[in-house]
Formats: sequence, C-alpha cells, structure tokens
Amino acid sequence: MALFTPQEALDYHSKPGKGKIEVVPIKPCATQKHLSMAYSPGVAEACKAIQADAALSYDYTGRGNLVAVVSNGTAVLGLGNIGPTAGKPVMEGKGVLFKVFADVNVFDINLDVTDPDELCKIVKAMEPTFGGINLEDIKAPECFYIEEKLKKEMNIPVFHDDQHGTAIISGAGLINALEISGKKAEDIRLVVSGAGAAATSCSKFYENLGVRRENISMFDSRGHIHQGRTDLNEQKRYFAQEKAYASLAEAMKGADCFLGLSVAGMVTQDMVKSMGSNPIIFACANPVPEISYDEVKAVRPDAIMGTGRSDYPNQINNVLGFPYIFRGALDVNATCINEEMKVAASHALAALAKEQVPQYVLDAYGVDSMEYGVDYVIPTPLDRRLIEFVSGAVAQAAMDSGVARNTVDIDDYKKQLRKRLEDSQERVTAYIGSYDQQF
Repeated sequence: MALFTPQEALDYHSKPGKGKIEVVPIKPCATQKHLSMAYSPGVAEACKAIQADAALSYDYTGRGNLVAVVSNGTAVLGLGNIGPTAGKPVMEGKGVLFKVFADVNVFDINLDVTDPDELCKIVKAMEPTFGGINLEDIKAPECFYIEEKLKKEMNIPVFHDDQHGTAIISGAGLINALEISGKKAEDIRLVVSGAGAAATSCSKFYENLGVRRENISMFDSRGHIHQGRTDLNEQKRYFAQEKAYASLAEAMKGADCFLGLSVAGMVTQDMVKSMGSNPIIFACANPVPEISYDEVKAVRPDAIMGTGRSDYPNQINNVLGFPYIFRGALDVNATCINEEMKVAASHALAALAKEQVPQYVLDAYGVDSMEYGVDYVIPTPLDRRLIEFVSGAVAQAAMDSGVARNTVDIDDYKKQLRKRLEDSQERVTAYIGSYDQQF
C-alpha cells in the first residue's frame, strides 16, 4: 500500500518552501559590530590567518563540516540517466540525510558535464570550499575512473557512495550471517547478479572480508563473466572466472550466498531451493528486489535474507553508512576514506546488531522485540547509536592507518557525538516545526 500520493510527494518538495534544504546562519548579525565582524573589515582577520596557514580554514570557516554531494545525473537510482537538473531533488535529499543523521552540512553540486576529465577538473577546483566530496549517481564505468582520479589528486575524502555504501552495509550483514550460519568467508561461493558500480565494489569489499575472488561468479546482462568473453571492461575482467556457467540458475546450485544488484525477478524459488544450507541472500534491486523476502522464506526458512526495502527485515540502506563515515572522517580531518575505514565501518555495524535494541527503535517499527539472529543481522537506520559506533570506528581507523591530520580521544569523542546529534536534531526539529504545513 502506497504511503503517499504523487501529489503529496510533489507538495512535500514544493510547499511551503521550495525544495528540502536551505542555508541558515549560525552567528548573529543584528548589530553594527556583528556586521563588521561577519564581513568587512573583520573578516580580513580570518582571511589573513588562513593565508598564513591554510589549515586554519578548518577553524575559521565551515569547511570542516561541509560536504559536496556531486552528481551529473547519469545514473539516478531507479530513474537512470535523467540529467543533473532532474537529479537535483535526489541530491537535496542526500543533504537532508547527512544533516539529520550526522549533523553534516551539504551543498548539492549538480553538474551538466559528462566528460570524466572535465568533471574531475571542476570538482578538484572546488577543494578549498569543502571538507569532503560525496560522488553520487554517476554512471559506470566513468564513476570508477572519476573516483580514482579525484582520490589521487585531492587531499580531502572522496567517496562514491553508489559503489561503497551498499558494500559496507551488506558487508556488515555478511559478517553476521556467516557467524550465524557457521560458515567462513574464505569457504563460501558467492553468486552476483549485476556488474555495475555497486556490484563490483561489493564483490571487492567482500574480498577484503575474506571471500576468495575465484569463488565469486558475477553475471551481467549478457550472462556469466568468464575469461572466454571479449566484451569485458577492466572492472568486469577482474572477476572473470576460468569456468563458464551457462546460466544464473546453474551457478546458484549449491551456492552459499547470492548478491543482487540488478533488476526485479532475476531469481526464482527453484534457484533458491538449489542453494546450499543456510543460504545468505541479499536481493538489493529497488524498489522490487530480484526475489521477495516472502518468496524466499516460503521455500527456504533457513535463509538469511536482506533487501533494500524498509518493510522487511535486514534492510540494506546506505544511510547506515555515508553520514557516519563522513562524520568520522571530517572530525579527524582525514585526507581520504581508505579501505581500513570502510572495513571498520562494516564491523561497527555488525557489532551494533548484537547490542540490545532500544525501546524507541522497537516503538518506531511497531514491534515487541528485535534480537540478533536470522532476521536481524543489520541495525535499523533509526538507531541513534549508529553515530557513536560507526563514526567512532571510522575515526579510529583513520588515526590507526595514518590518514588523520587530527587526533581524538575515542571515548570522549563518542560522548561528544551523542551530544552533538541530540543538539542538532533539536535545532532541526524546531526549525522545521516553524513551517505551518505538516507532512
């Protein structure tokens, strides 16, 4: 049943204010003295200090808590290549999530640019403005090139969430699913439906968690990716297997894990029946998964099943990752978001799923209990402890791996995060409440 009508969605985006975000000053500007300090002549003091030491831009401007959500609208989730103007509502929405869940400010940057090198040149030129870059909804294979080039050329975190977000969240689910099923990452056979940015990134991330590349069977729209094919790009060639499967159904026989990042209906109940014991199934096509939770459970009650949907257990939702990953990276002034930080985020999510679920989460989902097990291997997006677990783990990993320019005491930092989020949510709630129209 739909939660809203199309007109209600349009009203939400247009009334009473246009769009979903706006810039609000955080310093007073009510007196002549305020005005003189905010702009001329007082602003010159901050300018001269930063000119002498560029690192002071993180003290005298909002740069250290400002992320650019950058897109050219060529691969908007569920909508495809709709362009930067039509994609802007999505990028604004990403800004809302950054702010609400982790108190990170965002400017959405929607670029009418398809040439990868030109896009990189524009984004790199914006480095003095931002503390981090979140690349979003840029089509493959250009997205791989763009992220790698910017990571090499910029000295602030660059993170393509479409690639890494799903990898980190589903990776947390995989860690716990393997524990529950009594399997080891290095022993499982994984079948992947889809070979785009998210699928290849997830598969590489699972390698970091111990899955063997030779045990990953990946399928694109033309079938199994094997070494006999001559139509593969660099990312697909990485996963080309020596053995060729004739079909997805053949590959699924005896498989331990299925990852779907393709389209609805790719998997049948017979395929699920043919999988090994305690199969792990992450069917992430949106809004309709490759196979539904109910269809899987009807034939394999022992399956550990996750989708991208909020109306079924184990939702693989990127909001569990990106706000908190950037929060941790920004707070230690990290130069990048490296593999150590991503793996730390995944393990933090897995650890949180083992904690007792607070009553406010149960109330939000209208259930009496949520306990670590087959139907709860990933925390819910409404768990307010996420910022402490994930941001704390990311900050620690940044320090441990040598990419943090600042250091924090993790125990104190977690307490500060909790207070920061409470204060931010109070401000945001009060501000939104000032609008008359309720949604």
